[in-house]
Amino acid sequence: MPTHSEILNATPIAADAVVAQAKSMFDRGYRLVTMSVVDLGDGNVDIFYHYDMNNEMTHFRLTHPKDQPVPSISPVYFAALLVENESRDHFNLQFDGLVLDFNRTLYLDDEITSTISAPFCKISTIQKKD
Repeated sequence: MPTHSEILNATPIAADAVVAQAKSMFDRGYRLVTMSVVDLGDGNVDIFYHYDMNNEMTHFRLTHPKDQPVPSISPVYFAALLVENESRDHFNLQFDGLVLDFNRTLYLDDEITSTISAPFCKISTIQKKD
């Protein structure tokens, strides 16, 4: 079975190159379509950056430890703040340089006290305050 990266034909990228690559894509007129995250289950995640120009997609894959900050591309592509905050909500990732950090409350309520991981989604429990 092919991996996510093989399906997307994603180019591996290092963490210290993510922002420079985003800037290069921006300067050449690429549109950031979105980012997606896959929990690899070993303490790492794959973060895919999806760019488009003239209906041709280009994908990059960053394999990164979940407990280490990821460079934010939101200073380059402002709209990335939404998907980076969503990734914070769902995978508890930290982004260095995130232009607007909702601190895990973009979609999550503050009453949520724990999360249970499941493939491609999070199952949460809510505790009512008295």
